Amino acid sequence: MGMSTLKGTTIPLHAAPAGAALLAEPAAVGPNLRDTLGRPLRDLRISVTDRCNFRCSYCMPKSVFGRNHRFLPQTELLSFEEITQVARACLPLGIKKIRITGGEPLLRKGLPTLIGQLAGLRHANGAPLDLTLTTNASLLARQAHALRDAGLQRLTISLDALDDATFRRMNDMDFAVDDVLAGIEAAQRAGFASIKVNMVVQRGVNEDQIVPMAAHFRGTGITLRLIEYMDVGDTNGWQMTQVVPSAEVRQRIHAVYPLVALAASTPGETAQRWGYADEQGQHDPNLGEIGLISSVTQAFCGDCNRARLSTEGRLFLCLFASQGHDLRQWLRQPVDTATLSAAIAGIWQARTNQYSALRGLAQASEANAPKIEMSYIGG
Repeated sequence: MGMSTLKGTTIPLHAAPAGAALLAEPAAVGPNLRDTLGRPLRDLRISVTDRCNFRCSYCMPKSVFGRNHRFLPQTELLSFEEITQVARACLPLGIKKIRITGGEPLLRKGLPTLIGQLAGLRHANGAPLDLTLTTNASLLARQAHALRDAGLQRLTISLDALDDATFRRMNDMDFAVDDVLAGIEAAQRAGFASIKVNMVVQRGVNEDQIVPMAAHFRGTGITLRLIEYMDVGDTNGWQMTQVVPSAEVRQRIHAVYPLVALAASTPGETAQRWGYADEQGQHDPNLGEIGLISSVTQAFCGDCNRARLSTEGRLFLCLFASQGHDLRQWLRQPVDTATLSAAIAGIWQARTNQYSALRGLAQASEANAPKIEMSYIGG
């Protein structure tokens, strides 16, 4: 059982028995794998570190993650080879996309080596995985070319404000907006054609930055995604009054830059797409689009096809989960890939998670259980 330190206290991160999936009757391994609600497994999000150089209040508040916070020791982290083995085991289960997350993933030494290993994986028909990474971009300027050369295809960059004072206050480590913008520019020079910028919108904190952010990225080829402030973890003091509903966000932008609804690009997509309209009211691709992620006001649990692998090898089936399945002990036996595939298939087949949908109905069974922190599991 892993441990995490919160406010000076060490609490357990509960783990479901890893052996259960291997000892039970093996699940059918194949791309038609479904959980109890009929949802496929298509997206694997891999956290490579629980460390971050930002202390954003909605994710890693400095009051909790201060100098005395104990992060995971290096010996507990999955090696790049172990991470790649999990990814390889997920291929026959229907995985299409892998997202590298953290913490701040660019703090993990030698990350391009892992990217290269994952970029080399192929499905039985020879198709590669869609390989992407989420970062705060403060370290991206010096790493963009190496990541691109290693095979990384897409980037998602966190930026919550263009106003420098607001941004410094939110990251709470005095990082400047220019640090992030320099990272974005370096990524474009390195050849990244698909870049998204994520903005977490909080009432009374950065809602005045909605339109300036839209104005800055409109027509640049970069998609701005605006995310409702979520109740992830137990350290951010989340309250519903802090949420700016996506409908309001859309109205604010639409009043300045008219928007038209766009179809989802892939099944299970988290963001609702809205395109900037031309004078005739039609979407102008040259102006681009925005995405609205309404995980509080419009839960998308019914289409959720994502699993998350924690830094030290626990498989979580929901961002709001309190329990994970320990894969690391099997990886270090070691176990062959086929057996690991069957284990993961069994875990997914038993999945029932739908926290956000139940929260909306005031029925979230895990509401009072300790939830994993976003910095530990990735967004």
